[in-house]
Amino acid sequence: MWGKIVYTSYNERRIIMDKYVCVPCGYVYDPAEGDPDNGITPGTPFEQLPDDWVCPVCGATKDLFEKEN
Repeated sequence: MWGKIVYTSYNERRIIMDKYVCVPCGYVYDPAEGDPDNGITPGTPFEQLPDDWVCPVCGATKDLFEKEN
């Protein structure tokens, strides 16, 4: 699972996906927004980003991102 299940009302639930922060520059990858400028559609969890995806701000690789608390 790539996030938390949150119940918003009676019998309705949503999955809140984890956001990741680029350590070098502070860019936040939000799965709800994706990275459309680089071909990543909204709803794409960080774990499913291509291995060659890089931070759109500073070019850092995925291994330089940390899960946002």
